[in-house]
Amino acid sequence: MSEAMSQQFEAPRRVEDAVALLAKHGAAARVLAGGTDLLAQMKSGLRRPAVIVDLKRIDELMQVREAAGGLAIGAAAPAAVVREHATLRRLFPGVAEALALIGSEQIQGRASLGGNLCNASPAADTTPALLVNDAAVEIAGPNGRRHAPVSAVCTAPGRTSLANGELVLSIALAAPPARSADAYLRLIPRTEMDIAVVGAAVRIALAADGSCSAARVALGAVAPTAIRVPDAEAALVGTRVDAAALARLAEAARAAAQPIDDKRGTIAYRRQVAGVLARRAAEKALARARAAS
Repeated sequence: MSEAMSQQFEAPRRVEDAVALLAKHGAAARVLAGGTDLLAQMKSGLRRPAVIVDLKRIDELMQVREAAGGLAIGAAAPAAVVREHATLRRLFPGVAEALALIGSEQIQGRASLGGNLCNASPAADTTPALLVNDAAVEIAGPNGRRHAPVSAVCTAPGRTSLANGELVLSIALAAPPARSADAYLRLIPRTEMDIAVVGAAVRIALAADGSCSAARVALGAVAPTAIRVPDAEAALVGTRVDAAALARLAEAARAAAQPIDDKRGTIAYRRQVAGVLARRAAEKALARARAAS
């Protein structure tokens, strides 16, 4: 307790003040976008920040806004609020599914999309769902604001591309193509409150004749970061997403997976599950896309 009491806690109300604090304290500071990962890391001794910068009092980071037919989701907005947003559930049900899998109901009152992304866990549920929707982030730092694709944020387990003083402000989901839909699935050892053995997200767009005109496939927990699987995407495009196409997608997902052995599963098991989940997520996305046509 004495160590916790010695830490400096800051709760700025402006983005500029948060940036200034992070730039001043550098590696000694940690962002609190929800705290569901940070507090557990501090309790285990993995993180010992001298300064904690809470983002939950910055209005801009707590809002979910409709923008150009899509959404801009504040990086610190609670998962429990974001997952229930009507536009998100209608246009990006896979993202809503991923958000709903973060911890418990109580945890989702604090957990955030920005925190789940920037914690940079290879097994993060929302990252594959964001990748298949070509999500982008707005970042603020000492040199002003910039934009980057979500794919450029996580660089390794627990590491991001954010420079000193930078923080993610929002995650943008552009308006999806017509006749398209996404889905997210994961496998965990327990029925709830666990980390993914494998996560799989798929977005499918259909042409007027019902064939697949575009596809996005992403996997989590099978590489140092969540990954897109171009060969799995190519397996679907131009097809009716029939059994043969889905079999090729599953094989491509297995081939792309480069997991590790750990207590949640072996390499062979994770590769097999990657193919199974990618196929099931594709079938779920396909059914949704057909319903939207």
